[in-house]
Amino acid sequence: MENKVKELCDAASSAINAVTDLKALDDIRVKFLGKKGEMTTLVKVMNELSADEKPRVGKIINDARNQIKTLIDDKKAELKAQELQNKLASEKIDVTLPGRKIYRGHLHPLTLTLNRVKEIFMNMGYSVEEGPEVETDYFNFEALNLPKDHPARDMQDSFYITEEILLRTQTSPVQARTMQKNSDNAPIRMIAPGRVYRRDDYDASHSPMFTQVEGLVVDEGITFADLKGTLDFFCKKIFGDTAQIRLRPSFFPFTEPSTEVDVSCMMCHGTDEHCKVCHGSGWLEILGAGMVHPDVLSMSGYDPSKVSGFAFGMGIERIAMLTYGIDDLRYFFENDIRFLQQF
Repeated sequence: MENKVKELCDAASSAINAVTDLKALDDIRVKFLGKKGEMTTLVKVMNELSADEKPRVGKIINDARNQIKTLIDDKKAELKAQELQNKLASEKIDVTLPGRKIYRGHLHPLTLTLNRVKEIFMNMGYSVEEGPEVETDYFNFEALNLPKDHPARDMQDSFYITEEILLRTQTSPVQARTMQKNSDNAPIRMIAPGRVYRRDDYDASHSPMFTQVEGLVVDEGITFADLKGTLDFFCKKIFGDTAQIRLRPSFFPFTEPSTEVDVSCMMCHGTDEHCKVCHGSGWLEILGAGMVHPDVLSMSGYDPSKVSGFAFGMGIERIAMLTYGIDDLRYFFENDIRFLQQF
């Protein structure tokens, strides 16, 4: 029995010394120390020994098992250390190589344009007001002089959620909300930026979702001249000192009189009849405006005999397209990295 144990120890030692990977080492462990291993088989043979021999042989077998286990543990630590060294050598980094460029994020062109618009008006003393995008029919239409079944509602094909709740078609409801939370004909000078929704086709110049900024000024003695001066100042700030504006009569239910506002073409300045931007007209429509309708003032608690006001609304996408010379509105929403990197 002692010779058999010694032979197994020598065989295990030779096998362990020759092994070169952890998988093979584990196979050796199973072969000699597993439940069906050779050392375990020797323990079962002890049943055939006499009572006097069992303690001595049992000690020899246990010593042999511990010896083999120690050899396996030492070899395992050696192989793991070698494996780590090999991995470190294969993953060595040359610190003298130039680093890889890290691309930094930046603001979207619509955000850049909106921030610029807000900055211009805030420098003129305007506050920035916000309101819900899911709006009531009352604030979106009725409080703006658009009662139910008014034909002008057809100008804004809307996304209704219920008969009285819809996605706002303009940020004008913020104007009505601001006037109604004020009292005693308090003066107002505000802009309302935000997303609006209409059932428009998605093409080069239309989108069912876009960004709008509307403005409102209410105070004693406000005239159409104040409106024109404000818009002229804004256009020169956003498009350059050479920009000129043109006002054309129009109709909006919530303003009277109303006007469409054009800005001079910054591409050809009206000198190229083949201009792709203005099509040779020399002018580009950018916003609508007008004096606040007396009924709108009255419905929001203001006395039109004491105060007056003007309002205007513009699409940020249109301003950005003109500012950056972009000819397709869809570029703003397609997340093409080649387009966005230009800003």
